Amino acid sequence: MTADRDELLFVYGALRRPDLQLDTFGRRAAATPALLAGYTTDVVGIADERFGDREGATVQTVLRRTGHARDKVVGEVLHLSLFELEAADEVQLATFRRTRVRLSDGKEAWVYL
Repeated sequence: MTADRDELLFVYGALRRPDLQLDTFGRRAAATPALLAGYTTDVVGIADERFGDREGATVQTVLRRTGHARDKVVGEVLHLSLFELEAADEVQLATFRRTRVRLSDGKEAWVYL
């Protein structure tokens, strides 16, 4: 990993898809498997019509913090530049905010909550 790809983003849903990565970053991002403990996933309805139009979906998978170590979300860590991380911000629903979390391996990464 080079210095211009030092932002780590934990993804567990749509941003794992190669086509969405190509649209968002202009490339397929380098990724490594990752676990996020203390969280589980839920499904919520989408109120943002732009997302539904782009993805053809009416629901979105979201993270829910439980605080229980036994709960884990399987995903990937994308290795991104700051510019690419900001591009990822642009494709997220307005209800999500980017925040830092500690992954099961001890590394810190961004995630959308």
